[in-house]
Amino acid sequence: MKEQKLHDYLQERLYKPIRRKRFLRSIAVAGGSFMLGLTACRKEGQPGSGVIDVGSADIGILNFAYALEQIEAAFYTKANASYYHNAPLSEKQVLFDIMHHEVAHRDFLKAALGSNAIGDLQFDFSSVDFTTRDSVLKTSKALEDTGVSAYNGVGPLLQSADYLKIAAKIVSVEARHAAAIRDILNPRSADFAGDDVVDPATGLDFSRTPNSTTGGQSIVAIANSYLLTKISASKLP
Repeated sequence: MKEQKLHDYLQERLYKPIRRKRFLRSIAVAGGSFMLGLTACRKEGQPGSGVIDVGSADIGILNFAYALEQIEAAFYTKANASYYHNAPLSEKQVLFDIMHHEVAHRDFLKAALGSNAIGDLQFDFSSVDFTTRDSVLKTSKALEDTGVSAYNGVGPLLQSADYLKIAAKIVSVEARHAAAIRDILNPRSADFAGDDVVDPATGLDFSRTPNSTTGGQSIVAIANSYLLTKISASKLP
């Protein structure tokens, strides 16, 4: 698939509106889709005891992003398969829309990488209680904040201007997700862009490279906490 076609595909998947009627119809089959996804991972994924290195240079960066998008897509697919107790329709809609975006990101990066893509990963969401609002939304917040800082960190490392443009478009959507989830957790507050994610001195989002431990765990370590198939980024900063 040529880069222009990939670009057009991303544009269509990310910005095509999701109608309410379509949403209501889709949540009815989300559970079945999740089970199919788990089956695919078991059949095609790497062994749970293995460690996959994402590679180097632009391919390594894209594979690193692809691993993060696999995690996010799987998390939101499971969250939409059976919503937490008493979830209002407005919150279900947000979670469904985010799932739609993350699946698009995952599929887009896989197509862009082609034969260079790492395999399907196996996931470990045992730390998440999908029946409770607090657990789901706080995990969502953590994933989105991590994703934004990760894309910001790897963006300057990309050599291809086309790949940089793609990463910039994806991170802008991830930042919208992060702001939406933060607003749900703490409505009508400044937390949508809190000092923990936006540097008050510059007004810019923080950035972290894959192995940087600034602020605690590295992005790789955070990703591996949700994975049975562990990844490494030994050839990236």
